[in-house]
Formats: sequence, structure tokens, C-alpha cells
Amino acid sequence: MTIRPIITAPDPRLKAVSKPVEIVDDDIRKLADDMLESMYAAEGIGLAAIQIGVPSRVIVMDLDQKDGKRRPRVFINPKILWASDETTICQEGCLSVPDIWEDVERPSKIRAEWLDRNGKRVEEEAEGLLATCLQHEMDHLEGILFLDHLSRLKRSIALRKLAKAKRLKEPA
Repeated sequence: MTIRPIITAPDPRLKAVSKPVEIVDDDIRKLADDMLESMYAAEGIGLAAIQIGVPSRVIVMDLDQKDGKRRPRVFINPKILWASDETTICQEGCLSVPDIWEDVERPSKIRAEWLDRNGKRVEEEAEGLLATCLQHEMDHLEGILFLDHLSRLKRSIALRKLAKAKRLKEPA
């Protein structure tokens, strides 16, 4: 497994729409393993392939790793089949938008389907953090960042903060 660099906004690659995976094979499993390793190294809970520069519809997630446990999950070609009318506001952050956290409103429950790392079709109803994280990562597959859900003013402030943080990290 290889830790790959995570692309950060405003890199235009993050706006690309990812392509469906044609066949779940060893290359896709290797990609998922690299994504998990990269996500763990960055101390995140979710990562879309586009965030490491691969425009494929692959997501990895581990909601338990915050508690020191590991329960990695792989979502290939995920689709939302249904979303509740009821919404939840959750504070979201993103490995591609480091150190920025904002409230985002999303459906509180969804039903989604995807292929697992072995190509088996899975369908599941999700709520809470799983629903929020799945929707957040699936947005990446469409070239959407969580900042895109914010008002123009909040998005502008967040992008300025990000640009300032990048400048401060750059060597003189």
C-alpha cells in the first residue's frame, strides 16, 4: 500500500466528474488500499479517488478509526436511490480543504447502492454520520466540494482562509 498525496482546493482536478469503474479487479482493489492508507495517514474518515488525482467512482471510508479501531469500507460506483425530505445540519470538513469546518445541510437518511471491493452489489439505508459522509464523498465524484453547499459569502471567506493557510505553509 502506498500513501498518495491528497489534492487540495482550489486544484481544478477536484472539479472533475469521475468515471464509472468498468470492472472491479486487482487494480481497483490496489487503488482502494492506497486510498485507505492515504486517508489513515491524513487522519480522515473518508476519501474519494479524485482527491488523489484518480477520476474513478471509488470512495473509501472508516467511521470507526476516530476511536482507534479500523473498519474500512469501500464503495465503488455508489448511487443514492432515495433521500429523505428531512434534513440534518452537520459540521463538515474535508481532507482537500484542510482546517476549514462549516455547517452543511443534507438529507438525514439515504438509501444507497454500490459495489464492494469484490464487485458484489450492496444496498444499505444510512443515517447519521454514515449518511453525511457518503453524501459528502459522493459529491466529490461529481466535482462538488462541501464548500459548494455554502452561501457565496461563507464560501469566499473559507477559500480566503485556505489560501492564507497555504501561503503561511510555503517555505520563504
